[in-house]
Amino acid sequence: MTVPPSAPATLRQVAKHAGVHLSTVSRALDPERRHLISRDIVAKVEAAAKELGWRPNRAAASLRRGRSMVIGVLVPDMTNMVTAQIMQGVEAAIVPRGFFPLVVSMNAVPSGKAMVERLLWQRVDGVVVATLDDELLAALAKAGLPAVLTSRADPDGRFSAVHGDRERAASLAIDHLHALGHRRIALLATPQNMQLGIERLRFATAALARHGLEPQAVAVADGTGRDAGLKAMQQRLAGHGPQARPPFTAVCAANDLLALGAYEAARQAGLVVPQHLSVVGQNDMLMADLVSPPLTTVRMQHLEMGRQAGTLMIEEIEARATAEAPRPPRVIVFQPELVVRQSTGAADA
Repeated sequence: MTVPPSAPATLRQVAKHAGVHLSTVSRALDPERRHLISRDIVAKVEAAAKELGWRPNRAAASLRRGRSMVIGVLVPDMTNMVTAQIMQGVEAAIVPRGFFPLVVSMNAVPSGKAMVERLLWQRVDGVVVATLDDELLAALAKAGLPAVLTSRADPDGRFSAVHGDRERAASLAIDHLHALGHRRIALLATPQNMQLGIERLRFATAALARHGLEPQAVAVADGTGRDAGLKAMQQRLAGHGPQARPPFTAVCAANDLLALGAYEAARQAGLVVPQHLSVVGQNDMLMADLVSPPLTTVRMQHLEMGRQAGTLMIEEIEARATAEAPRPPRVIVFQPELVVRQSTGAADA
């Protein structure tokens, strides 16, 4: 015979076990109100709740607050290391405040419009957008869902945004190579059918122009990963090697994965990084310091961007619940930082 599970403990039972009033238990177990009572009482109530096996009734709490306490986090790809840092930052900001992240890859749905329909069905309180999709933004605006962008600013000014200064990032990378004596610099770009790729190539080209230079070569990859970088650089390095050097002495890549593809293309051509070819990336992804040689890159602070985006999202949700007029969108721009490692060296004239 199957033994039915025991009924979950109630707040009244927790109050009795902890020796406090029922209202005190209610506050102590509510992340949004526990600051109203002392830490000692909160710890006492939490210990009693754990001992009795009490679990929060999320459905009941949502009905009382008029919220689901769920924030959607939309990412382009679950395996992307930059995405992972943003997700970690968002989680660090929202979970202690009682919100739950619903992380969804845009690869899982056919369109931005379909994604918004699913989010509405899940009754999310807001959305952190870590992907570039114009259709998605238009659908979010039409649905009236509060959203915060982490990939770029909204050109139409509809949403708050947290992003890095990409123009400054390109300048840091190019200025570093120029200071090392490089005057023949190739640019390794992401696909030019998305705004991010277009911006990064434009900013890198402008940074070269400030030094009176033009790109020695522009290789546009057909993707954003290592294999795409390898394929693009193989074409540029074909026929070149230690004896017949390529027409450029350095490569400025639009992201770290493309830079790693340039590493492999150089190796296949018999070139050594950085003795024959300096390589600089962008993002400072996880483990960029563990590749060989450790990658010089521009740190974009994605963990802190995610944390700030999560904080902004909660503030927007709360403002909508209390303010009579909507609060104007805010844009926070993080300043990048050059991280010099062993993949760049003096130009070999």
